[in-house]
Amino acid sequence: MAPGNLTPVTEFILMGVSDRPELQIPLFFVFLVIYGLTVAGNLGIITLTSVDSQLQTPMYFFLRHLAIINLGDSTVIAPKMLVNFLASKKTISYYGCAAQLGGFLVFIVAETFMLALMAYDRYVAICNPLLYGVVVSPQICLLLVSLTYLYSLTTALTVTSCVFSVSYCSSNVINHFYCDNVPLLSLSCSNTYIPETVVFTSAGINLLFSMIIVLISYFNIVLAILRIRSSEGRQKAFSTCASHMMAVTVFYGTLLFMYLQPRSNHSLDTDKMASIFYTLVIPMLNPLIYSLRNKDVKDTLKRFLNKPYQSFKFM
Repeated sequence: MAPGNLTPVTEFILMGVSDRPELQIPLFFVFLVIYGLTVAGNLGIITLTSVDSQLQTPMYFFLRHLAIINLGDSTVIAPKMLVNFLASKKTISYYGCAAQLGGFLVFIVAETFMLALMAYDRYVAICNPLLYGVVVSPQICLLLVSLTYLYSLTTALTVTSCVFSVSYCSSNVINHFYCDNVPLLSLSCSNTYIPETVVFTSAGINLLFSMIIVLISYFNIVLAILRIRSSEGRQKAFSTCASHMMAVTVFYGTLLFMYLQPRSNHSLDTDKMASIFYTLVIPMLNPLIYSLRNKDVKDTLKRFLNKPYQSFKFM
C-alpha cells in the first residue's frame, strides 16, 4: 500500500520523444509517415502471403505472422504517441498504461521467437531439404506459432502484473514515449526488487534462448552453404536466407545495444532512442527488407500490379 500521506496515481504523464515545444509538430509528421509506411508495408506482406498461391510455404507463413506482430507492436505504441505530440496534456490512464505495457510485451516477445522460428525454418530447408515437408509441416508450423503467441501472452501478463503490483504515488511523469517497465518502476514508492528481478530475468532468458536458436541455425546454415561446390548453388542457398539474416541483425543488434551497455553509461534517454528503433523503425523496415531482398515477394507484387485478378487465389 502507498504511504498515508501520498496519493495513489490514477494517470501517468508521458514525456515523449522530446519535451521541446517547437519539435512537437515536426516529430508528429515524421512519426506519422513512419507509422503509415509500417501499416501499408505490413498489410501488404500479410495480404500477399495470405492470398497468393505461390507463397503458401512455411517460410511465408512465418513471415505473415512476423508482419502481424510488427503491425501490432507499432499500433500499440504509435497512435497514442501521435496524439500526445498534438496534446497539451500528455496523459495516459493507469489501466491504459498497463494495457499498453502488456500489449507491447506480447508483441516484442513474440517477435524474438518468431525470428527464431524463421531461422529454424531456413536451417531445415538448407540443411535437411528432404525432410523439410515433414519437419516443417503446416500442422507443426501452426503449433509453433500458437505456442509462440501463448508464451508471449503468458510472459506479458506475468511481467505486467509484477510491474503494476507495486505502488505508484505522487510522481507520475514517465521519461518515455510509452509505458515501459524500467521507467515505470523508477517511479514506484515501494520496494521494486521482485518486479525488477522478474523483468530483467524474463528479458534475459527470452533474448538468450531465442538468440541461441538463431545462432545455432545460422552456424549450421553457413557450414552447409560452404559445402556446396558450385558458386551458383551457394548463391541460391544464401539468397533464401539473406533477408532474414538482415532482419535478425537489425533487431538483435538493437536489443544487444541496450542490454550490453555498462550501467555507468546507461540512461533512460538512450533506452528511448533504442526503443524508437525496435518499436517503430524496425516494423517499418521489415516489409522493405523482405520485399526488396526477396525474389518471390517481388515477383508476386509484379504479378499483382500487372494482373491483380489473375494473380491471386484466395484460400
